[in-house]
Amino acid sequence: MSSTAPAPDLVRNVRLWSHPADSVDLRIEEGTITAVTPTEDAAVSHAVDGRGLLALPGLVNAHAHIDKSWWGLPWQSYGGEGTTEGRIRHERAHRDEIGMPSAQITGNVLEQFVAHGTTAIRTHVDVDLGLELRGIEAVREAVAAYDGALAVEIVAFPQDGVLRRPGVLALLDRAAREGVEHIGGLDPATIDRDPVGQVDALLALSAAHGVGVDIHLHDPAELGAFQIELILDGVERLGLQGRVNIAHGFAVAQLDAARRSDLLARMGGLGVTMTTVAPLRLPQLPLHELDEAGVAFGFGTDGIRDLWSPYGTGDLLGIAWQYARASSIVRDEDLRRVVDIATGGSGPFAGVATNHLQVGDRADIVLVDAENAMDALVRTPRREVVIGGGRLLVG
Repeated sequence: MSSTAPAPDLVRNVRLWSHPADSVDLRIEEGTITAVTPTEDAAVSHAVDGRGLLALPGLVNAHAHIDKSWWGLPWQSYGGEGTTEGRIRHERAHRDEIGMPSAQITGNVLEQFVAHGTTAIRTHVDVDLGLELRGIEAVREAVAAYDGALAVEIVAFPQDGVLRRPGVLALLDRAAREGVEHIGGLDPATIDRDPVGQVDALLALSAAHGVGVDIHLHDPAELGAFQIELILDGVERLGLQGRVNIAHGFAVAQLDAARRSDLLARMGGLGVTMTTVAPLRLPQLPLHELDEAGVAFGFGTDGIRDLWSPYGTGDLLGIAWQYARASSIVRDEDLRRVVDIATGGSGPFAGVATNHLQVGDRADIVLVDAENAMDALVRTPRREVVIGGGRLLVG
């Protein structure tokens, strides 16, 4: 990808995912959709022929790790123990062997995301005593090659713990001062064994620097719910409404209905959001309950082809398919809602406005050969054309 990627003035003859029966033209100026009109043969200097394909908003990957992968490198055999702690140790022991992190590795991952229609990303980037902030520098270099065509926000992520490694908290503070949009956390109870300490420290940095907080929380059931409550207490105490996200949050789906309802209601009231990678063999976050409580949530690919797992293709629409299938979602209105979450409805997770391919929306557009949004979700067809920020990336 380079800054010479063309910027079309018009995407002609497409069917919007929200109104698939009608053929329209999308006019683009300076990366923004400026008109949506019935298809006509007006002369323009740079047009993309949509050929009657279905137009979706660009996909939004709300939980990625683009700094660590072996995509494009020789096969790496899985090693380490099958626990969070074991995988952390294995990654730390072997990441230097494959050159993680680097702008090249991140570029390989971004290329896969773009090929599958992703145009906006929130990515966690490892920060620790060995790497310091080198991973953030590598990610910024790789993203800069897209010259604004991709919207990317960074979470400075303490994969090896916050408090148990003296000096990590200072690195997160430095990352916040140097412009990352969010700081991360990881299982305050089981990694740091100090849930109050980790949560309070992270939220204090958020209050001091105005950054968001995005905490990986794998701990189950009541242990996980207890930590969510600590986070909510801090959000309320420090006035951090709308700044905090809980990633994974398996506990929410494992509580009984009444307990979950109370917890979600409080999360919604404080603007605490969630992201999920739709894990197999675990109960999924409940679509209707989150929507009713006003808890926004997004989908993410997590790491792909990394030292934690050889799986993953970078296809965010595939994650949405996995979530819908595992949740037994079959009704049209629910399938459309899943598509909205996978696409423009989750724009704020990556720092951009929601996108429904209307006038004034960022020109993030994906064309697929599908009858409608439901068909696109259940078949996950090839992305024929991908436009990011008004720039032609694929097609």
